Amino acid sequence: MSVNELKVLLDQVADTRELILRRTATWAPVRDAWGDAHEDAARAYRVWQHRRDVASYAAYRAAQDREDAAQDALAASCASAAAA
Repeated sequence: MSVNELKVLLDQVADTRELILRRTATWAPVRDAWGDAHEDAARAYRVWQHRRDVASYAAYRAAQDREDAAQDALAASCASAAAA
């Protein structure tokens, strides 16, 4: 499967807006989601630094994008909590 075919396939998957956490959620599941994403991105970065290949770079960028989205969600949840 090519990268383009994979992108087309993934673009067809509906976004359910669900959070999947690796560990039991604490009082702040959005913060937990960011923490998980941050750890994944850091791990993927280390793998890419070691391997220096296209696949590990793509995995790192995907993990970094997930961390960015989780960080945006965390900021939005903090802003809405402050406004309440």
